Amino acid sequence: MTRIFGTDGVRGLANGLLTAELALDLGVAAARVLVDRGDYSGPRPLAVVGRDTRISGQFLEHAVVAGLASAGVDVLRLRVLPTPGVAYFTDALGADVGVVISASHNAMPDNGIKFLARGGVKLDDALEREIEAHLGQEWDRPTGGDVGRVRPYAPTVEEYAAHLARTLDGTIGPLRVVLDCAHGAASDVGPRAFADAGIEVVTIGAEPDGLNINDGYGSTHLDRLQRAVVDHGAHAGFAVDGDADRCLAVDATGAVVDGDQILAILALALRDAGRLVDDTVVATVMSNLGFVRAMTDAGIVVRQTGVGDRYVLEDMNAGGYNLGGEQSGHVIMRDHATTGDGVLTALHVLQRMVTTGRSLRDLAAVVTRFPQVLVNVPGVDKARCSTDEVLAAAVAAEEAALGEEGRVLLRPSGTEPLVRVMVEAATQERADDVAHRLADVVRERLSLS
Repeated sequence: MTRIFGTDGVRGLANGLLTAELALDLGVAAARVLVDRGDYSGPRPLAVVGRDTRISGQFLEHAVVAGLASAGVDVLRLRVLPTPGVAYFTDALGADVGVVISASHNAMPDNGIKFLARGGVKLDDALEREIEAHLGQEWDRPTGGDVGRVRPYAPTVEEYAAHLARTLDGTIGPLRVVLDCAHGAASDVGPRAFADAGIEVVTIGAEPDGLNINDGYGSTHLDRLQRAVVDHGAHAGFAVDGDADRCLAVDATGAVVDGDQILAILALALRDAGRLVDDTVVATVMSNLGFVRAMTDAGIVVRQTGVGDRYVLEDMNAGGYNLGGEQSGHVIMRDHATTGDGVLTALHVLQRMVTTGRSLRDLAAVVTRFPQVLVNVPGVDKARCSTDEVLAAAVAAEEAALGEEGRVLLRPSGTEPLVRVMVEAATQERADDVAHRLADVVRERLSLS
């Protein structure tokens, strides 16, 4: 069977790949997995469903809810809420499954459907395969009183904002902060959580109309946030993406603070409080060498996984670690959340600023970033990337020449016929030279023509 689940649920063009019919079938299939397993505590399974602000989420939400209820699952509609908020309520309300309708940082025409298991954690591959196996199958539909009930959960935004504020050690105090909500799922709950924490918040990108999510705002478009921070004389700025599971920051001068720097700030905060499990932080192989060196110098162990928050979380759960993340700003604070949470991350960075009395620029300076170059080489046989001896020898030679002043990473794309060549070095010129030399070798050795 062709797999429809990617690394983060089912995602694609809304009403193209992702139709109302598929959404309904996914709801039915997910419900049937729960029913067949008998893995629920009430008279019927319970699901919570939330979405971001894109207009297609309206019909997709109704389709998923219809599928779940028609298969005998009670549904609480959370309406517009960040992905980590849906995860929180999946756990807090004792739901058997959570459903997020969002395409995260993708452009508005896309949408996605992601399922969460009990406790608010991502489904494992085995459960996703079970759902896929149930798609389109004939089944005995429940009738009468056995169908599911659907109702809204009224206090969603207020309750989740209060939860985020409660994760802090008291209120943060009189900081002026700009928050860019990407016209997405955090447009209501983000400013409310900041206000609950005692922060003077200037909000941009918080006027969703169903069409403008991620359009020139949010963590993939930082220029407006940079200008707003300077114009308002703010202490800092934060930008989340469409479903608010990640964030990037801007210091008072308008300089960008990336996910590696944010992760370093939070790791040091937890270590100083004696709460960083085994003095260890989990990151991916894409984390900058400067981050790894900064953590090593601070006595913190860095565990590196494959690219993707899924792999970060798997490693965190396996080792019991409580902090991990990606350069993209996807930070998982396991003491408070089961997924990345951009608003939560921003609040705890601000708390570190207040606790230490230091500016965001000063805190971020713990990481001296190495220049990083990423070259995509298309039209190649990515399957041979790890087996071609000539390519391996070229990589080894460049790594030897760089020594401790850089590194090389070759990574086949998960979805396209291309290989990504990433190089870090002490200077931009050196990183460019090495990256393009290796890209030429990849092109020559792995060409499909």
